[in-house]
Amino acid sequence: MNRTPVVIAARRTPIGEAGGVLRHLAVDRLAAPVLRAVLDDAGVTTVDDLLLGNVLGPGGNPARVAALRAGLGEATPGMTVDRQCASGLTAITTAAAMIRGGAGDWFLAGGAESPSTAPWRAWRPRSATEPPRFYDRAPFAPADIGDPDMGPAADLVAAEAGISRQRQDAFAARSHERAVAARRAGRFDAELVPVGGINADERPREGFTADRLARFRPAFTPDGTATAANSCGINDGAAAVLITTEEQRRRLGVPGLRLLGWRTTGVDPNRLGLGAVPAMRELVERHEPEVVEFNEAFAGQTLACLDAAGIDERLAGPDGGAIALGHPWGASGAVLVVRLFGRMVRAGGPRVGLAALSSGGGLGVATMWERVG
Repeated sequence: MNRTPVVIAARRTPIGEAGGVLRHLAVDRLAAPVLRAVLDDAGVTTVDDLLLGNVLGPGGNPARVAALRAGLGEATPGMTVDRQCASGLTAITTAAAMIRGGAGDWFLAGGAESPSTAPWRAWRPRSATEPPRFYDRAPFAPADIGDPDMGPAADLVAAEAGISRQRQDAFAARSHERAVAARRAGRFDAELVPVGGINADERPREGFTADRLARFRPAFTPDGTATAANSCGINDGAAAVLITTEEQRRRLGVPGLRLLGWRTTGVDPNRLGLGAVPAMRELVERHEPEVVEFNEAFAGQTLACLDAAGIDERLAGPDGGAIALGHPWGASGAVLVVRLFGRMVRAGGPRVGLAALSSGGGLGVATMWERVG
């Protein structure tokens, strides 16, 4: 029996700005219609489990809530995965490992994030007279090792890699240009599931030239090169794929993305943006990707990773990336695979593709895929 994992269906919601067009939809309400659409695309009615990445949700296993809301039935368990920005891609690789291990033949996997509806977080007061201390994010590493915020860490990585501000702005402008062109050409249409009456990504901007981006001031450190324009946004969205075995794919006679390999790695948390580099290098040594989807958290950090892995930046994000489309943290890794599916399977494009991203705490996940069928 061939238990090689294969993705045979992939969908996502439009991606909205935090506080924007999807602001009223919690993670389960974002995820449920995507899960339903993926199953309908494949003509599959039941799955063995749902694995859903989420970072800032309400707790209580949002995957189970989304499974029930999507009508998957009481027998579908649901497991929520948190590896920060890598959560959605980790959900997919975990489902792939479960398929390889014989835990089942059908898995839904992906991620959902709704910063717009995420609950406030506060540390418990140490005494009855002390107020709670609100915080934006959990610790990614012990403070004595170093636990920088994303923006300053991106500035550090870009500076050490020698990525100029001009190159970052040009990359960001290209991301928007490509996303706008893809939207106009309808290349997102088949992967999008309308939610809340919204059927298009909110963030891509027309007219974002490198000259215009050059006017933005540093956003995180006084002499830094990361700005609000060459960095991703804070976004709402969900994405999911259906993973099965190669044997089941052949039985159905449908095309798909076969998983050639994956790696998860760690680096110095102070240089967290480089987390995916060791994983990417290992996979690229074995397979040469023709298209790359790398999560564009920051232009400088993205370029530093691509350079370090020996990947031509022009291969990355052919229809724009997170700088233009947005970065719904727990879903972003799954969005990368949905994008590869659209370009490689639906459009019959490149044969081999890479999806990778770096994550808080100095983590990285990389996956290599092959079009089959």
